[in-house]
Parts: sequence; C-alpha cells; structure tokens
Amino acid sequence: MLSYRHAFHAGNHADVLKHFVQVQLHEYMNQKDTAYTYIDTHSGAGVYALDSSFASKNAEFDTGIGPLWGRTDLPPALAAYVDLVKGMNPSGKMRYYPGSPWVADQMTRPDDRLRLFELHPADSKILADNFRKAEAHKAEQGERSRGKRVMIERGDGFLSMKALLPPPSRRALVLIDPPYEMKDDYRKVKDALEEALGRFPSGIFAVWYPVLQRMESRQFADRLKRLPAKEWLNVTLTVSTPGPDGFGLHSSGMFILNPPYTLEPMLREVMPYLVKVLGKDAGASFVIERGTQVTGAAAARVGAGGSARQPVGNARRASPLSGAGSLRLPGQAAPVRAPAEPVDARRPDGAAATKVGAAERARRFSRPQEAVPTGEARPARRRDNSGERPDERFDPAREPSKAPRARYSDERPARAASGRPTAGRPDARGPAGPRKRG
Repeated sequence: MLSYRHAFHAGNHADVLKHFVQVQLHEYMNQKDTAYTYIDTHSGAGVYALDSSFASKNAEFDTGIGPLWGRTDLPPALAAYVDLVKGMNPSGKMRYYPGSPWVADQMTRPDDRLRLFELHPADSKILADNFRKAEAHKAEQGERSRGKRVMIERGDGFLSMKALLPPPSRRALVLIDPPYEMKDDYRKVKDALEEALGRFPSGIFAVWYPVLQRMESRQFADRLKRLPAKEWLNVTLTVSTPGPDGFGLHSSGMFILNPPYTLEPMLREVMPYLVKVLGKDAGASFVIERGTQVTGAAAARVGAGGSARQPVGNARRASPLSGAGSLRLPGQAAPVRAPAEPVDARRPDGAAATKVGAAERARRFSRPQEAVPTGEARPARRRDNSGERPDERFDPAREPSKAPRARYSDERPARAASGRPTAGRPDARGPAGPRKRG
C-alpha cells in the first residue's frame, strides 16, 4: 500500500518531536571534523507547502509548529529547530515546512553524504525536484554544490540500507520513519535495525513511531529495547488524552540507539516546555527512558512530574515491582527470600526447632548405614535375570543344608544301600537310565 502522504500531517506535534531531535543529533555529529553519512529510509517529499490542499485539509500544523512560531521564550535547543523552519519562510509567514531530508541538508556540512530513499512514486519525484532546485539555487549564489554527495533513490529504504553500512568514514546517522500504515512495518523496523547493528554497531539509529492503541504499537518500544545496541534512549510526547474510539494521533515517540550523551539532559529541559505549549488537556505528558542492552530494562523513567520511576512495560496490571510474587519484569532479579525455620512437631506451641533439635531428630530417625572404610567403594547391588540380588544368593559353603535340588539330571541317580532310589528325588527314575527330555 502506498496511500500514505505525509503532506496531510506536515508540521504537527509528531513532526516537532522528530525534527527537533534530528537537529540535535546533527549538531552532535558536527562536533567532529570527520565527515559522516546521513541515511533516510523514508524521506517523503522533503518540503511541504502548508497552504496546499493536503496540508490545509486538517491543518495539523496548528497543533505543532504553529504554537511555537511566535514564542520568544523558547529553550535554546528548541529555538535552533524553530529558526531552521523560519529560514524557509523569509517573509515571516508560515508557508513551508521542511521534511527530514531538508533538515539534514541544512544541518550537514558540504563533505557529509546524504542517502535518501522514498518508495512512493509521487513523493520520490517531488523530492528529487526539490533538491535539484536547491542545488541550482546554491550554484547561483556561488555556494559549493554537493553533487554526488546527495543520492536520491526510489526504493525500499529497509533493503537499501544494508549496502550502505558500514560507511567509509565509520560515522553514520540513520533515520527510520515509515508510515506504519501496515502492521508489518513494526516488524520490518526491528529486523532492519537488528541487521544494521550487526553490520555497524556503533552507528546512531533514530526511529520515529506513533503511540497507538494497537498491540504492535504498544509493544514496539519494548521490542526495540532488546536490540543489540550498547545504549538506548526513548522519549514520547502526548498532547491530549486519547479518545474512547482510539482514533487520532495523540502521542508519538523517538527511539534512539547509541544516543549522544548530550541528548538526555537536553530532553529533560525541553520536554516540559513542549507539554506546556502543545498540550491540549490534562492528559498531556512526556516520558523519557534510557537503558542498556545488557538487561533491556530502563535505568530511569522520567514522567511529566519529573519523578523517576521504573517502567512497567507489558506488566502494567500485575507489576511485581514490590519484589513479591512470581511475575518479574525483564532484567529484574528474583526476590531473595529467607529460608523458613523448621517447626518442631514435638513442641505443643509449634515453635521453630533449634539447630541442635534438628540434628538430634536427624540422628534418631535416620536409617543406620554400614560404615565403609575411607577410599573403599561400596559394592553395587544389582539384580540379574534370576530376580535375586548377588549378595542375597545362597552360598553352599555357608549353609549346605539349604542347597537347591537339581530339577533335571543327565546322570544315573545315586541309590541308597537298599538299592531303591533316594527318597525325595522327583527326578530319580531307577535303573531305566536318564530321563529323556521331550
């Protein structure tokens, strides 16, 4: 399905979170002189006209960039993002909004590489046209053109990302932002990240995702926490309480693998401001989580109130955070319980037995065993086909009176002095000789 067009949602609160974080990631990558590669798996059109029929149909930008446009008290990190958007609108009127490729083009340096992928045929063509016009404008102004450092391809970004990792400079920033119009997109993101980390474990991977009522969306962040990345950071922004019908995008998140150390402190400063400005009701909030791949559990979870609390993941109703019960969260150690004291049944009050009492009962009621000299193994007691144990068989040397009688004999039986067969010998047959066996 290729029905999704981001122009309907350009500039909304989800774009504010995504592009604001993207600006901060570029600023961190720009601190080193070594060039890096920016990979955008789902680039979109690159630039969106807010007065077009698509964007003005729902006017979602009024819930995102609109409330921030005229603010003068913006935090410095958020002001850098708003100034970038204003740079596209020199007249001062909010007419155009940049997509992630345009943000990358403005934030990267001339030697950095851009690899942009878009599968939708219409958006892929618009993206290529926008960059061609931008390159022509730079040439008119005498600026250095990127040339082949920008590659735009109509194709599946999930598949194309494999051939680009690891990059030549061993530095890369990857943004994954699929439309999630199909449930399979959640699985594709996880599988693509798992393979990308195997090829390039030190890269920075940023994933935008919607927070919806469907099960795939609710479990998505928890699944990403299990990926083999050294560290992860998850931030979500909720602008209103979800409706009873479950429709509408009220919350979204950015999940970053191998995040910069500067990102979390900056988010703690900016996210409360975004909740205050973009929030519509009492349900507006934010959540910041960070953790490592060793346990998969969050080291800290900070909500809108600023208090740290452990994440509950999928065990929201039966959370064993108190340490009791058999249900435990991933990465949570099993509760240590003290061994129960044995109860002395001989005491009427049922008091616990002392160590001396327990040892005394063990001595009294244990079965005595033969002492085996040290270093000598006790002979194994086994049964043969006769059903008797070897040490239980009769020994003629010890009890000759209990010698077993042979049932059959091929020799002439012994006779007594009277010449008659020995009494009690059922197999004695007289002088006729041995009994013939049938």
